[in-house]
Amino acid sequence: MDQRLNIITLGVSNLKDATLFYQEKFGWKMASSSTETISFFQLNGILLSLYPKEKLAEDAQVSHKGNGFNGFALAYNTRTKNEVDHLFSDLEQKGVTIVKPPEDAFWGGYSGYVSDLDGNLWEIAFNPFLSLDDKGNAVED
Repeated sequence: MDQRLNIITLGVSNLKDATLFYQEKFGWKMASSSTETISFFQLNGILLSLYPKEKLAEDAQVSHKGNGFNGFALAYNTRTKNEVDHLFSDLEQKGVTIVKPPEDAFWGGYSGYVSDLDGNLWEIAFNPFLSLDDKGNAVED
């Protein structure tokens, strides 16, 4: 199996509202492959997919019931601490839920968390140990 990731699919409670969240709050454009039943957003070399939670669970043949911490977070890395602060300010003005305001992190970086409408955590971080190429892709030094 190749070491890669192509699509991250988030099960969402309301596809229309979730899609609008990513369009209006994050300012992302929907990919042309989106349909009325699934939304795609092109993120560098991978796709973020939004799909109704019940349908995703049905496809995987698992229960869609559950709540609380999902056990993972998605991360958006910046090039500077100031960029983290700017993004938090912008997202807060747009009504995005701030879970944890940005602060110096124990691991040497600077980060905070926001959540989408379904409680999926997004860490927005400056990591001085992670290099980003000109497209924002994480690269090893």
